[in-house]
Amino acid sequence: MKKIMLAAAAVVALGGSAMAQETVRIATEGAYAPWNFLDDSGAPAGFEIDLGNAICEQASLSCEWIINDWDSIIPNLLAGNYDLIMAGMSITDERLVTIDFTQNYFPPDPSRYVILAGTELDFANLSGARVGVQGGTIQASYAETNLGPNNTIITFATADQAMADLAAGNLDTILADGAYLEPVVTASGGGIEFAGEDVLIGNGVGAGVRKDDGDLKATVDAAITALKRDGTVDTLIAKWFEGHGPYFAD
Repeated sequence: MKKIMLAAAAVVALGGSAMAQETVRIATEGAYAPWNFLDDSGAPAGFEIDLGNAICEQASLSCEWIINDWDSIIPNLLAGNYDLIMAGMSITDERLVTIDFTQNYFPPDPSRYVILAGTELDFANLSGARVGVQGGTIQASYAETNLGPNNTIITFATADQAMADLAAGNLDTILADGAYLEPVVTASGGGIEFAGEDVLIGNGVGAGVRKDDGDLKATVDAAITALKRDGTVDTLIAKWFEGHGPYFAD
């Protein structure tokens, strides 16, 4: 089990005294902008940090953010090292075997391929390609099952590491969440571009919770429902994901 690194701002008290509130420890990866990342001061930031803080305020909870490596984020939840996961994690049947999820706070996001500009690949019959994915993701499972027999699937600890290898010419393509890739493609100035068809995987992104924490799940679900109804979730999506939403407005 990898070492857990506590974020610089460990406890954020919201809506009253922390002594009078239940403290909920929320784990995030801190390496998947704009979902979650570390800002220049080393503090967690991004869509899920804003949303998690809003959930805690709505539910009168105190938030403690914990940064944890992606590959051990579910095992450390099961070990009791924190209470929730908010880390761009898609709700899938495979994950539901071991953990539970709240309702989604981001709808199913098509996975997409990116390539270096000028790369020629036949995505209708992909063969002999070096395909990069982040390990333990829905894209990794999809690639191993559907692309593995005819291509080389290369897994990375973080999505940024995969992107660095693509830029270095060590990969032919990357498969990842479209909402993660969109700002990367825009920032590349034409150096990286989308290719192939979108791939629909998963049932949206939600907060992971232990199966025996039904009360916490119900509390967070109620807060998400309220934040969808009052427009907060759509506002935060618009802030962090250009061109996305509104998804939850009545």
